[in-house]
Amino acid sequence: MRKLIDINCDVGESSGRYQVGNDEALIPHISSCSIACGWHAGDAATIERTVRLAVKHSVRIGAHPSYPDREGFGRRYMQLSAADLSAGIKYQVGVIKALAESNGGKLAYVKPHGALYNRIAIDEVEARTAYEAIREFDDSLSVMGLAGSSCEDVAAQIGIDFISEAFADRTYDDEGLLVSRTNTNALITDPSKAAHQVLDVCSGKLQSVKGNQLTIAADSICIHGDNPQAEAIVLAIRNFLEREQISIGYA
Repeated sequence: MRKLIDINCDVGESSGRYQVGNDEALIPHISSCSIACGWHAGDAATIERTVRLAVKHSVRIGAHPSYPDREGFGRRYMQLSAADLSAGIKYQVGVIKALAESNGGKLAYVKPHGALYNRIAIDEVEARTAYEAIREFDDSLSVMGLAGSSCEDVAAQIGIDFISEAFADRTYDDEGLLVSRTNTNALITDPSKAAHQVLDVCSGKLQSVKGNQLTIAADSICIHGDNPQAEAIVLAIRNFLEREQISIGYA
């Protein structure tokens, strides 16, 4: 059982009067945050407000770029040219880096969002395009991706630091991939169930939706900020980890 685990949350996804999640309640309880860059959600004021919350609470800052899909919240696959995908990622990451630095913070990593994240996990060509764009933009940045997927090998091949990620509030299939959100059992909303899944990940194992045991090695565990039970899940996770004497943080 590992004794240190990073807890990250996808945040900054509100726009104007359209509110998604409760970043003010979540950020004080996590160690990393992946901030929307405006292409799937978020606006300038929301992004900067989220950055300031992260700086205030000493939370590691990540950029959360997506396909240009605000209508679908970045959860629809879009076939872009390599040039368009590369430029789009650099553009979005640049927004977070600029706002982080202007508010006394620092951008540490990039975690693709939604359909782009899932595509990178199975498509080595797209993963290479995305990761090379990030390396070209700033070779000090790490990338965060699905633990055990082929994108981890791609990151190693091009020499970019990889943060392997598991999920507290998503279910897995027998191949270790996330169950599609089109399925009713894709999302975990029960705080206790999510917290138990975190403990499983800390012990290096995970159960698929079919009941089969998977082996997993993750550096970070995600809770989605737009999960209706996100706040309760984060608090349950903290309580479970404290009971097991597991600290929240990153090496």
